[in-house]
Amino acid sequence: MPKGALAGIKVVELGQMVSAPYCAKLFADYGAEVVKVEPPQGDVSRCWGPFPGDEPHPEKSGSFFFLNTNKRSVTLDLDQPQGREVLLRLLSRSDVLIENYLPSRMRALGLDFAAVAAANPGLVMISITPFGQDGPYSDWNGYDLNAFHLSATGSRYCGHPGKAPLEHGTFAADFYGAATGAAWGLAAVFGKDLVGGGQQVDVSCAEAIAATFVGGQNIGAYAQDGVHESRTGVGMPLGAPATIMPCKDGHVWMLALEPGQWKGLSGVMGNPDWMELEMFQDMFTRAQNADAIYPLIEEWTMQHSKWEIMELCQSAGCPVTAVFTVAEAAEHPHLAARGYLVEIEHQELGKVRDLGAAFKLPESPGGPSRPAPLLGEHNRETYATLADMSDTEFEELRRIGVI
Repeated sequence: MPKGALAGIKVVELGQMVSAPYCAKLFADYGAEVVKVEPPQGDVSRCWGPFPGDEPHPEKSGSFFFLNTNKRSVTLDLDQPQGREVLLRLLSRSDVLIENYLPSRMRALGLDFAAVAAANPGLVMISITPFGQDGPYSDWNGYDLNAFHLSATGSRYCGHPGKAPLEHGTFAADFYGAATGAAWGLAAVFGKDLVGGGQQVDVSCAEAIAATFVGGQNIGAYAQDGVHESRTGVGMPLGAPATIMPCKDGHVWMLALEPGQWKGLSGVMGNPDWMELEMFQDMFTRAQNADAIYPLIEEWTMQHSKWEIMELCQSAGCPVTAVFTVAEAAEHPHLAARGYLVEIEHQELGKVRDLGAAFKLPESPGGPSRPAPLLGEHNRETYATLADMSDTEFEELRRIGVI
């Protein structure tokens, strides 16, 4: 097997739940050596499901498994001074620290950037928090949805107009923050010679999602001329058809705005007379008459399956896609053909299907090849090799509960 694109980069992860663990997973899945430092009780996500048979078990969490493939796990009590000293020893031989603790927590532990840079001036520290390292909210308690809604994304996209905004349940802000941290953390790693050493990459999940999810066409526009968009419920109000339509066995996302797309849809529907009217050759006019058009299209969609509709429309140049369920996506032949679904053997879970590499690098393919680690599985070997810890010291630190 060729080496991963990030082979040779040594990473220490000090992360809980989603943002820092996923950022570190991106490093690990593409060849970096990642040591996950967990408190003695483990990462909180070990307590999250799904669990086989819905029976909680710290080594059988589906969430933890996905977020922590290809890593090594060590345990360390950072509330004890000996634990902090051991962490600094690990960092002295590392290239990157990825963490998502509150800035106040890192300061209280004596592990802020000034402290870790003193132990290793070349260290890149990727700090991923809901609100960033400074500003009035930097030390506020917050999670994914706090960051999500601070950015106005909920007001812009989630829910029907005139009703309360809806929450967004996919950890979008945490994943956006994680991907942002990985990209610009690598920039800091490969740019060390330009700045004369390491630096702290300050990632605010709220700002990451504001810039990429909602900001470009909304926050900036409002700042410029006081105009902004708001949520519209299902579908697009300015053009039609552009909405979710029911069909024989579920739903399809239908988009037929351009003239060629509209003609393609008309063709697969049998070219009904009403679709040939001049007034309906313009997507804006169709949107103004959506209440009349959508029921007519629905009469046709309800006679066909979503697979059939998708394939007929795609062949006619009309970008319609089935709205797949999670179960259907897990069995989808396209994802399987791209190698996006892989099987990994785990000591407690047995053979598990997981998501493969999210980004394709043909010459140095990434993705999970080793399962998520058991809690503290790599304590002895990691501390011996990366912290020069003798067996005597290891046993003493384990006796007093530091490890």
